[in-house]
Amino acid sequence: MDAAGLTLKLILVGDSAVGKSSLLLRFTDGTFEPCLKPTIGVDFKVKKMVVDGRAVQLAIWDTAGQECFRTLTPSYYRGAQGVVLVYDVTRKDTFVGLESWLNEMEIYTAKSNTVKMLVGNKTDQPDREVERREGLQFARKHSLLFIETSAKTQDGVQHAFEELVIKILQTPGLWDKCAEKQSLQLMESSTHRDKSSCGAYCSLS
Repeated sequence: MDAAGLTLKLILVGDSAVGKSSLLLRFTDGTFEPCLKPTIGVDFKVKKMVVDGRAVQLAIWDTAGQECFRTLTPSYYRGAQGVVLVYDVTRKDTFVGLESWLNEMEIYTAKSNTVKMLVGNKTDQPDREVERREGLQFARKHSLLFIETSAKTQDGVQHAFEELVIKILQTPGLWDKCAEKQSLQLMESSTHRDKSSCGAYCSLS
């Protein structure tokens, strides 16, 4: 099947305040806001891009990291071809907490070949607590793609999403079967969802 018109579902997970929303905003809108409010429930943005000569549409779900919203998360994993696991390189606790996120992923991602990427964010900050090699070791141990980024300076952001999409497109059976049906279901589920759980839906064209 031709990948043109293909919609891929990506989901961003990780502890609260690691910069998931900032990464998404930088990637989709090219902007950075230093004082973003915490995501309530889930946010959703669409971004079109060309990767390896293929036009793809990314439906990216940004989940809340706070514990009280964790029960919302399982349904958002459904149908996701890519998961981006984000931690803050200046907060060791967000790195230590990665194991529980990985366990959750294993439970809720139906496809075993879902592409997973580990992202160490906020590399522009001086007070680093997690070294790059630690992130790399963790990623290798769990077979994750790995990249460090800064949503503030834009460093690595575009590259992270490109790498993820390339890997998804290289994984047979992950996107080529029922891709059209999936994208239809995805759009339907986004329009039927309770608008109160997300303030950003309605602005989508």
